[in-house]
Amino acid sequence: MKNSVKKLYDIARKESRIIIGLMSGTSLDGLDIALCRITGNGQGTNAELLKFITIPYGPAFREHVREVFAKKEGNLEKICLLHPWIAREHAKMILMALENWEMTPAEIDLIASHGQTVYHAPRSFHGNPEFPDATLQLGDGDHLAEMTGIITISDFRQKHIAAGGEGAPLAIYGDYLLFMDPRESRLLLNMGGISNLTFIPAGGSFDQVFCTDVGPGNTLMDAYVQKHFDIPYDEDARIALQGKLRKDLLRKLTDHPFFSLPAPKTTGPELFNMDYLERALSGIKKEVSPEDVLHTLAHFTVKSIADCISENIPREIAVQGFFSGGGASNPLVLELLKKACPGMTFSATLTLGLDPDAKEAVLFALLANETISGSPDIKGTDAYPWVSMGKISFPE
Repeated sequence: MKNSVKKLYDIARKESRIIIGLMSGTSLDGLDIALCRITGNGQGTNAELLKFITIPYGPAFREHVREVFAKKEGNLEKICLLHPWIAREHAKMILMALENWEMTPAEIDLIASHGQTVYHAPRSFHGNPEFPDATLQLGDGDHLAEMTGIITISDFRQKHIAAGGEGAPLAIYGDYLLFMDPRESRLLLNMGGISNLTFIPAGGSFDQVFCTDVGPGNTLMDAYVQKHFDIPYDEDARIALQGKLRKDLLRKLTDHPFFSLPAPKTTGPELFNMDYLERALSGIKKEVSPEDVLHTLAHFTVKSIADCISENIPREIAVQGFFSGGGASNPLVLELLKKACPGMTFSATLTLGLDPDAKEAVLFALLANETISGSPDIKGTDAYPWVSMGKISFPE
């Protein structure tokens, strides 16, 4: 048996594992690095967040990725070059984080790398019945393993699609393992570039859990301020709070077949982008101020979430909501959300013991843990198969 295979075997037999979870989202703000101690597997999983850091991306990184990001047509050579390059940049950041934490690669059992999504194309989006659902994340696991010396599990979404899912949102698995409660029905709402939610009924089995993308989170708001104000995002909704709701624009924004598709469903910036917004604005007769655009986009984000909740979660069930993602820092979005869902209370996932900024990175560490040590005690569904996800890369 090769040393690397034996090492993986030994890691799988441990009671607990030290796993680094990585997340690089559509906002391209930086790499989230979560150092986790994960004990057990399946419904006996316990996760402890030991350290967390977000290392910001520089302008060059963002510019390189944006050349191919969410574009139907792109430079094939650039995509080819970015696949190893992103991994190598992420490896440098991991080593930097470990040095900062006064740790060595030898103390880490696994890296769980989401990679950088550059295109997500479910069949409902690409519309070609000849081809399946598809998605593409860049950041090769072999380069990560070689540069860090740590066994790496990456490219999780491909197995999900191969097994019958759409490759997203994968939050359902970690949400269920960490947050299922025998007495309380819970809604886990992640408002990143795209918003998704997971509903877990009290004491529910996995086949009773509901999870779906619902529409844009921050992606349109961020893209708009980057183009018109030359800032990364509207901090504390300062610009949006100066505006007012334009109902005519909101009607245009919500008039898309995606919103009538049955859940679960997935989407991304391939659909919800500046072209989408500009088409909506082009149909408005009265000029819309930038402040009104941003204010209305916040309403658009919240309406997508509230509509999905009302259509899919029985009103008679008392539900406790927990939010995470960049949208959790937007006071206007949170205010509108509480008004739109009057029967539901919301708080950050920190009240459940998990930093909302670290949540997605931790969830991928959980997926890696299930890949090497998971037990078949949970039965999946057609939309969300319970399968081992990710490709394993050895450092030698």
